[in-house]
Amino acid sequence: MTVRVLIVEDEELAAQAHAAYVDRVPGFETGAVARSATDAARILDGDDAIDLVLLDMNLPDGHGLGLLQRQRAAGRLVDVIAVTAARDADVVRHAVAHGVVLYLLKPFTFATFRAKLEQYAEYRARLASTSGGFVQDEVDSLLGTLRPVPAEPPKGVNAETLREVVAAVRDAEQALSATEVAELVGSSRVTARRYLEHLADVGQLDRAPRYGGSGRPEVEYRWR
Repeated sequence: MTVRVLIVEDEELAAQAHAAYVDRVPGFETGAVARSATDAARILDGDDAIDLVLLDMNLPDGHGLGLLQRQRAAGRLVDVIAVTAARDADVVRHAVAHGVVLYLLKPFTFATFRAKLEQYAEYRARLASTSGGFVQDEVDSLLGTLRPVPAEPPKGVNAETLREVVAAVRDAEQALSATEVAELVGSSRVTARRYLEHLADVGQLDRAPRYGGSGRPEVEYRWR
């Protein structure tokens, strides 16, 4: 069964992009797009066929958590994935408390977006395939589809160094070269470049040539 999705996003270009992303994932289709909390509430009140809401938190007429709280108070149990730039721990905690099944931080790649929807699709499929009551192992397995174990870093990649490289690039106001990252984290240029290339390969960084210096152009990396 196709999952009908309501996209709640006030920025027009982002809303269009999210709708295009949804329609590229097999088994999902955009059912409606709301540009405000008021529009989203109106759609949910009149369309019982919405299965999933992709909810931005910063809306022009209120916070996404307020919309979510009102929907829960009305007894509406539609599933919600937060798709937002809101990184505050209190927002995340309240989102989880109000039943957000997944939390996707902007900016993201299509691959990351698709992976979240595929996680959700697996959860729905397992839920639909079980008739009657659950035993403990089945409940654990069902919830595990929404909470996958993070992949281990590849061989030779230290988790602590990886976190330092991520923080250096993410907090920078401009793109950084491997040399600049090495200076920030206290490593060699070769080590910094290995970590940067890994992050670029998994879609967390953009890489591009930096021109203007003498000799060959240097590669620079920017957080997505």
